[in-house]
Amino acid sequence: MLTSDEFYTDAQRELQARHDSVKLANVVVQAIVRDEIEAPHVPFIESRDFFFLSTVSAGGEPTVSYKGGAAGLVKVLDSRTLVFPNYDGNGMFKSMGNISEAAKVGLLFIDMETPNRIRVQGNAKLSPEDPELANYPGANMLVRVDVTACFLNCARYIHKHKRVSQSPYVPDDKGEQPFPSWKRIDMVQDALPARDNGRAAAEGGTITFDGYVEKLMEGTS
Repeated sequence: MLTSDEFYTDAQRELQARHDSVKLANVVVQAIVRDEIEAPHVPFIESRDFFFLSTVSAGGEPTVSYKGGAAGLVKVLDSRTLVFPNYDGNGMFKSMGNISEAAKVGLLFIDMETPNRIRVQGNAKLSPEDPELANYPGANMLVRVDVTACFLNCARYIHKHKRVSQSPYVPDDKGEQPFPSWKRIDMVQDALPARDNGRAAAEGGTITFDGYVEKLMEGTS
């Protein structure tokens, strides 16, 4: 079990003192913060079809990314280890690059219908030849996270939203997915990976950036 002094930084402690919440912060750690994923949290984490991933570069520059897929996107291998896939994206590899050089991650699992949420912190590493990779068709690598903290988070500010449908871009059982509209933008054709060369023509031809934005705003991208 984590202690309050292990969990909080000096800056966090200073603000707690300023706002008379040191005792409350200590009780919260004692009540809900653990250095592992407890059994009751596993079904919730493994039932999610999306989560938010925070990473930081070696220079301290943060970023947050939405990660979506089929339900069961994240698998809890044991109480201190979880794994999740990385799918085809825009080629920036912001999150994966940060993990490669800095390792520290935060994951937010959220249910906007109940609502409920769980936060996980840990040290991550890229695993391009992971034995679990076969369970994620279409993934180009997996990420393994050594969990350092896991805790429930108050849900009172979560606005309720109803899930309508799964994204059509989630890879199927063969790892196949529709060709995204942004890969049809005329200005990116010469920059696409070799595997995507010429596919725009077979998918209806190229489009302008403004045409893509229009599709994006309509929700048809």
